[in-house]
Amino acid sequence: MRAAVLREYNADLSIEAVADPRPEEDGVVLKVLACGVCRSDWHGWTGEHPRVKPGQIPGHEYCGEVVEAGPRAPWRVGDRVVAPFILACGHCPACQSGHQNVCPDQRLPGFVEPGAFAEYVAVPFSHNLARLPESLSPTLAAGLGCRVTTAWHALTGRADLHAGEWLAVHGTGGVGLSTLLIGKALGARVVVVDVVQEKLDHARGLGADAAVDARGGDTAAAIREITGGGAHVSVEALGIAQTTNASIECLRPLGRHVQVGMPVGHTAFMEINMNAVYMKNLALYGTRGMPSWRYPSLLALIEQGLVDFSPLIAREIPLGGASAELRAFNGPTPPGVAVITDFAA
Repeated sequence: MRAAVLREYNADLSIEAVADPRPEEDGVVLKVLACGVCRSDWHGWTGEHPRVKPGQIPGHEYCGEVVEAGPRAPWRVGDRVVAPFILACGHCPACQSGHQNVCPDQRLPGFVEPGAFAEYVAVPFSHNLARLPESLSPTLAAGLGCRVTTAWHALTGRADLHAGEWLAVHGTGGVGLSTLLIGKALGARVVVVDVVQEKLDHARGLGADAAVDARGGDTAAAIREITGGGAHVSVEALGIAQTTNASIECLRPLGRHVQVGMPVGHTAFMEINMNAVYMKNLALYGTRGMPSWRYPSLLALIEQGLVDFSPLIAREIPLGGASAELRAFNGPTPPGVAVITDFAA
């Protein structure tokens, strides 16, 4: 099969012919229909992600069609499915308590084992997969496995966002836009933060109630003024100290900060304004991915027309275009996300 392989950090991915994958007993092989290009892929491409090594095939935001199934897999050839990026074992105490996204035995295609920047991908622990609704295009579904699922769990599984509350979103990339769209669907008032005016304008067009250019000074103070005392919930979607502190400091007393952006490599350890946490009795949540059992609630929201994620998709690209998309993350990016839909070019 044809795949894009990381051979050297910060260099173009190598388009190669590699061996077709085989399914494990509880796994499947998917013909990849679409795969998103995510900032988390960029962390691996730069060498900042500690588990991504040269030789890796990236790609963790994928959906596909089953072409081969192991004897214990709950799927048949021809089924169309979408995958969470964390594949949980299903048997450990974390999984049994419903917290599959912290499974200690999780499998991670795209980070530790071959991912979906390829014509085919092997998916172990295939009980984590969800059936792709007929109404959902593969291109749109590819973004669900990371950005949208993470945003959904951050707001509903961690911060418990309520209608009428103010939500601040720091960073309007894929997960930030997902957080905005879900926040509005849940009835929140949303203020977005970025350093790219085009992205702020795009977010306003998608329903953001207010937008703050982080280049303009004290972001947290601006949000406290807009919201009449501070946001109830604030989501950090970049993983850097500046926006993390702005997220914490923009909250009102008893507010909830959710860390969605990945602090990895040189940002793994940050200086944080813990005095603000202490004085305002704030709650700090970490979140990564989403338990697979929560897929039906998210898919139902989409199928009922309560939220439209199509504005997330800015570009459909060929496999050979993935390197340019990864390189673009080195600086401020334009609105929307890229999805690989052509694996022959």
